[in-house]
Amino acid sequence: MTDERAWRRGSSGVEGNVRTAAIWSQVRALSESRQSELSRPLRVLDLGGGTGGLAVALAEQGHTVTVVDPSPDALASMSRRVAESDAADRISAVQGDADTLATIAAPGSIDLLCCHGTLEYVEDPEATLARIAEVLAPGGHLSLVTAQRVAAVIARALAGRFDQARTALTAPDGRWGEEDPVPRRFDRATLAEMLNRAGFTTLETKGVRIFSDVVPSTFVDTEADRQALLELEELASADAGRIGLSALGGAVHLIARRD
Repeated sequence: MTDERAWRRGSSGVEGNVRTAAIWSQVRALSESRQSELSRPLRVLDLGGGTGGLAVALAEQGHTVTVVDPSPDALASMSRRVAESDAADRISAVQGDADTLATIAAPGSIDLLCCHGTLEYVEDPEATLARIAEVLAPGGHLSLVTAQRVAAVIARALAGRFDQARTALTAPDGRWGEEDPVPRRFDRATLAEMLNRAGFTTLETKGVRIFSDVVPSTFVDTEADRQALLELEELASADAGRIGLSALGGAVHLIARRD
């Protein structure tokens, strides 16, 4: 398979999805850069990898990917997705979570660990980051995507729930109330501090899902609409400081290096 074909096949789920396109763009660039530096494919672990969209995209770049997820249903869906790809021999699945990482990967054996949409659900985020650091090789990288507090505050205010917006703004866990389905949300400074304590250096921070979480689906009912929204998300995600849109994303994507 040519590089271009692998890119298009592997990204059919993550690159074409308005919620994941900007994330995949960063992960793809990082994995390509590290592969060039190491002169070999990467050993990747996708913690909470779910149905395997990211895993297939990375495996079709030539990397070896282990997906770790506690849900047998998600892993079954992943197996079906993998069977349709050209990279089945480079993807493995293990039922587990952050607490079982040490039994799945040897210390220092992973080049790139992806933890997307998982840190907000674990019982102890700091312990999870410490376990991630243990299995990463020195100089290995973490791609971390997690819920960002500011978006929840804005969303609840726009919904007219000013009490919930105030709670999300002031609560230590960033939740807007007992019925909030997300166990916790993070501020960027808090994440940077947690990563530093776990032995990481944060290299890049971008907001993602800036518009895709709030734009009604009726406005994205054609391919042209979807493509326009994808391009807008990419531009806004890359805008780290000029007008500040990146800080408003529903999630934040951090790239960090293990010291």
